[in-house]
Amino acid sequence: MKKTEPYRWIILAHHIPPKPGYLRTKISKRLAALGAIGLKNALYVLPDSEDTRESFSWLVKEIEDGGGRAFLSAGIFFLGITGEQVKALFIAARNTEYEQLVQSARAYLEQLSSTAKRPETLRNDAFEYVNELRKRYDEIRGKDFFGAPGRDSAEGVLSAIERRLHQQSKNISDALQQGPKNIEDYRGKTWVTRKRIHIDRIASAWLVLRYFDDQARFKFVSSKDYKPKNDEVRFDMFQAEFTHEGDRCTFEVILGRLSLDDPALTAIAEVIHDLDMKDAKYGRPEAHGVLALLSGITLRYEADEERISRGMQLLDDLYRYFQTTRH
Repeated sequence: MKKTEPYRWIILAHHIPPKPGYLRTKISKRLAALGAIGLKNALYVLPDSEDTRESFSWLVKEIEDGGGRAFLSAGIFFLGITGEQVKALFIAARNTEYEQLVQSARAYLEQLSSTAKRPETLRNDAFEYVNELRKRYDEIRGKDFFGAPGRDSAEGVLSAIERRLHQQSKNISDALQQGPKNIEDYRGKTWVTRKRIHIDRIASAWLVLRYFDDQARFKFVSSKDYKPKNDEVRFDMFQAEFTHEGDRCTFEVILGRLSLDDPALTAIAEVIHDLDMKDAKYGRPEAHGVLALLSGITLRYEADEERISRGMQLLDDLYRYFQTTRH
């Protein structure tokens, strides 16, 4: 008795007119994002499931709305190509994408290793870059229907980078602590940060003015490598005295150095963390509203001084809200 083919597939066939030219490019990108495999010109396949049927159905609508034609069918392959061969095509495609990611990640890991003895050279945007690598990995894994072997290698090198990065971040923190250890040593100084301030820097300025030095002055510079003068202290920028440490944003770092035991400030710190780090660590429900208001401030006001002034009012109100509610 002939063995029953175990794999079922959803198959998309389409015809896209030469104009408009962007439609073919858009559909190609959609197919790549779904992880579809092309068997022949304009013939694509995905494993048959409720999700893949829905994805292909939306794609058919896009093609037809653009003036093309498309149809779907579902079933098995029994002549010309087998299900095992189609599966192998999916695995090979995902392995290629994993390998490209691994090459980028290993190059970056070597870069981190070369700076191990000089922690001050760690890039300010290192965590952002690694988050992008992790995002690419998650996108590939989302369309890895058959568990391609390359997945383990990609996960391994990404985990190694994250461990190395957290260690070097700790080294930077330790190096900075060799400077003034009492935050009082920074009173009366000018606080320097990058131009076009946004969430973390606006909130950090508010924290400094309200809870540390109400006479603090602020200076906004273009270069992330700015060298401070004797009466200046940097925040939320490269090699700053106060900046991201590990998975903590600048606001959290300053708050920790101030040693303020205030539940309302802790709640604000969680909101700022979720907005700045974009990791939903605390899942604060207030975050979306605060983001909308702060974004409105930065869209309306070009001058950084104005952004701080308006942000002060917003954060004063947010602090009062947290004082009167359960956190």
